[in-house]
Amino acid sequence: MRRPYLAFVAAWFIAFPAAISIAAPAPQTPGAPAPAGDDVAATLRRQTQELLDAITNGTPAVWDHYFDAGAVVTAEDGSVNDKAKMVGDIHPLPAGVSGELAIVEFAAKLHGDVAVANYVADERETYHGHALHCQYRMTDTWVKSADRWRLIASQVLALRTDPPAMTLPPQRLDDYVGKYSLAPDLVYEIRRKGDALERQRSGRDAEPLLVEAPDVLFVPGKPRYRMVFRRDAGGRVTGFAERREAWDLDWQRVP
Repeated sequence: MRRPYLAFVAAWFIAFPAAISIAAPAPQTPGAPAPAGDDVAATLRRQTQELLDAITNGTPAVWDHYFDAGAVVTAEDGSVNDKAKMVGDIHPLPAGVSGELAIVEFAAKLHGDVAVANYVADERETYHGHALHCQYRMTDTWVKSADRWRLIASQVLALRTDPPAMTLPPQRLDDYVGKYSLAPDLVYEIRRKGDALERQRSGRDAEPLLVEAPDVLFVPGKPRYRMVFRRDAGGRVTGFAERREAWDLDWQRVP
């Protein structure tokens, strides 16, 4: 999934499992030492916000300061990056791009001198006059050294959302109504209810079905999946591909 520059760089970060759930203090000056008595979760949250701010400010020294020499970061696109790559890719944002990355929630769990943190990075960006909003679920692993907590591993997941839905006239919706089979014991039935559709798979509850584009339908709350319908030469729907990213299950229309 294409992300603008700010989100693309942000997609290499750090975050939280569930353990010590803590209200975080306000962000402090990047690079400032932790105040006396500051607990681990608050310290890691502060350092994490400094790293996020360094992306928008284009200050690689902050990343160099907190990243361990052997740090490994798994980005949103599945690529694996080392410290040199991460630090080297921090630059001021290009003309026409501005934004900020904020921590929405944060929690941390301590395992001796190792801490695992998890949070959501909330990105609000202006891209050549257009407003964009993305969120990322981050998981980071930190290790305590003699002078500071250093980041040794990070993984990021883009939080998916449903696409915008469009409206088709009822007669167009009727094209999809019917039963579809993947195997003798696996059948989907699509029904029209008023001006809307629903689907129901064998042995499961009915679900609303929305239209993303003509012949491309989706179930709200399941943004990884699409139903891509096929037609014959006469325009009649003959089945659909149940698509999860690049993988399809081919369902055939039952006569």
